[in-house]
Amino acid sequence: MAGKLLFQGGRGLGRGGQGRGGGNRPGSGPGGYCVCPKCGYRTPHIAGQRCMDITCPNCGTRLIKE
Repeated sequence: MAGKLLFQGGRGLGRGGQGRGGGNRPGSGPGGYCVCPKCGYRTPHIAGQRCMDITCPNCGTRLIKE
């Protein structure tokens, strides 16, 4: 039985996952805000629209996902 436990593929070890969410990566979730890194302008994130495709109405900088 001990041998069986040793050879189960190490499930759960060394995966180093980031979990759900996680900034501006694809698939980081629909919630959150799009934020201007220059002036701090914030707008709610819209599902299906990338924050980096939106420009800040105040200073023209591309927004990032918060």
